[in-house]
Amino acid sequence: MGRNNTSVKRIFTIITVLISLSLIGIIVIQLSWLKNMMLLREEQIKQRVILVTEKVGLELSQHIGSVASGGNKLNILPDDYNFDLFKSSVGQNFSVDQIKKKLVAAFVQNDLKDIQFEFGIASFGKNGIDNYFEKKSENFIAYYDDTVRNKRFFYPLTPPSGTAGENLSPDEMLIVVLPGIKSLVFKSLKWRIITSAFFTLIILAAFYLMVRTMLRQTKLGEIKNDFINKMTHEFKTPIATISLAVDAMRNEKVIQDRAKMAYFSGIIKEENQRMNRQVETILKASQLEKQEVDLNLKPLYAHEIVKDVADNFVLQLESKQGKVDLYLNAEKDMIDGDEVHFSNLVNNLIDNAVKYAKENVPPQIKITTSNTAKHFIFRIEDNGIGMNRDTLKKIFERFYRAHTGNIHNVKGFGLGLSYVKTMAEAHNGSIKAESTLGKGSTFTLEIPLSKS
Repeated sequence: MGRNNTSVKRIFTIITVLISLSLIGIIVIQLSWLKNMMLLREEQIKQRVILVTEKVGLELSQHIGSVASGGNKLNILPDDYNFDLFKSSVGQNFSVDQIKKKLVAAFVQNDLKDIQFEFGIASFGKNGIDNYFEKKSENFIAYYDDTVRNKRFFYPLTPPSGTAGENLSPDEMLIVVLPGIKSLVFKSLKWRIITSAFFTLIILAAFYLMVRTMLRQTKLGEIKNDFINKMTHEFKTPIATISLAVDAMRNEKVIQDRAKMAYFSGIIKEENQRMNRQVETILKASQLEKQEVDLNLKPLYAHEIVKDVADNFVLQLESKQGKVDLYLNAEKDMIDGDEVHFSNLVNNLIDNAVKYAKENVPPQIKITTSNTAKHFIFRIEDNGIGMNRDTLKKIFERFYRAHTGNIHNVKGFGLGLSYVKTMAEAHNGSIKAESTLGKGSTFTLEIPLSKS
């Protein structure tokens, strides 16, 4: 059995590692694909903006010197002609709105509709000193200076070759600034990125559920094997005792001795009842799991039940030189409960404290009751072996038992505290546990007070 568990765990580990590596690989490839896609999209946008800048710049350049020349391309001019008339610039010929309309139209033509941009027309003096912006959009300067987040595109504005204004007009430059190009790229690819992230999350969720299911199945397998071991041990003892008693009753001397016959028949009956109780315990657990137990709720005085159940353990505790102290301080102890199940609930909590007492240490059990505004509080403390954190998390699970070295040194199937939790919740209450390894445990039960 142990080898099988080890083999299953090894296979599970290998599968988990392989799937984890595959998942990591898929995510890395996905991220690399997204990165390359964003870089490609950024380059595409840059190329289109370059085309826009060139188109508009070329169109604006056609009008340089046109005011003075009137489109005259003759090269033979009078000696006294005023050449300053040819120095008509783009900034003089076009307003900011006119330039913006041309740029917007060019952006639309290049599939860049609704894109944000800023622009300016820079004029450069011959001496390199008289440089200024002839025309500029409202936020141009702010975006132009931020070269980290924004991308700038330049196109020199020169008059057409062969015109009268060639080499006479001032040097100008069309500058287009694209604010936040990275965010623009992300915006254009937003749905692709979201879709990719969505399917990646689905893969991660599926992986998580698969691992969780495998862990649960492995755990259920361990619980099943442990339960079979416990059940085998619990039934073997009474069966062996009954077998020995039957063999003894076949002895001629015993047959003739009524007292011995009564003694051995009593043992058989007692062991038979013990096995019957064990079968009933398993059947009750099955019924609880299927929610087939109907509670017969009625007003009960909790203190009376606690005292009656505690009295049943007096002899058992005295044999171990232990005791149970009752501090029934609750002023209100009437609850709506099922008498049988609530008694069993209290019985299981006290029985648990007795079972997990320290060896050669008298068990000291302290039971305290109190009230809140709407609840009856039952608190039981012991000086037993206590529990570590891992055990504390699992004690209310079905078939779970805290191990104390020898797996069979504590009787039962591990259904007691699971039953307690189920019954507490069935009574609209709650149960919580606190424990320190080696120092004992404390269980606190809260049950609503009766409204009648």
